[in-house]
Amino acid sequence: MTETAKPEMNAAPALRLWTPKGFREDDWTHAETAEALSGNGRFILPLQVFLDLDPQVRASARERLGVSLQPGDQLDKVVDLLDQLSLVALAFPAFTDGRSFSKASLLRSRHGFEGAIRATGQVLIDQLPHMLRVGFDEFEISHPVLLKRLEEGRLDGLPVYYQPAADTSAPAGGYSWRRTPGN
Repeated sequence: MTETAKPEMNAAPALRLWTPKGFREDDWTHAETAEALSGNGRFILPLQVFLDLDPQVRASARERLGVSLQPGDQLDKVVDLLDQLSLVALAFPAFTDGRSFSKASLLRSRHGFEGAIRATGQVLIDQLPHMLRVGFDEFEISHPVLLKRLEEGRLDGLPVYYQPAADTSAPAGGYSWRRTPGN
C-alpha cells in the first residue's frame, strides 16, 4: 500500500500577476541583492539595495531594474532616480496600511512616472478599483476571492467618485464634484 502525498496546509497561496488587460506571465523577479543583476532577467530590488547600486549600473540596467518600496520608505529617496526605473513595486503588508496608495498617486500626478506601478502584498477585492484610480497598473494577486473574481472578469467597484484621480473620469450630470469612471 502506498501513501498519497497530503497537500501542505500552510502552503502560501499561488501568486499571479494581473493587469487591467487580464492575467499574464510575470517577467520580473524579486531579488534581495544586487548580484541578481549579473544574471539575465528583470529584477525588483529592495530600496536600499537599489540606492547602493553604482550609478552607471543603474543607468545601464534601466530596462531590467525595478525597486520595491515598503510603506515606511520615503518616496523622495527615488524621485530623482525615476528615469532609471522601469517599475516601482509598492507594498501592502497589511490591508489596513494605505500609505502606498498615496505613493502611487504622487508617482503619477506629481512626478510624472510613466513606468509600471505594481501593488504587492495584501491586495483585496474592495481595494483594487481604488488602486487602479490612483495609478497602479500591475497587481501581484494571491487572495483567493480576488483571484476567482478576476478570473470571472468581475471587477466590482463604485460607479461614482467624488475626487479626480490618475485615471480619466468625467463629471457626472450637473455636479462638478461627482465623477464617473472614464472609458
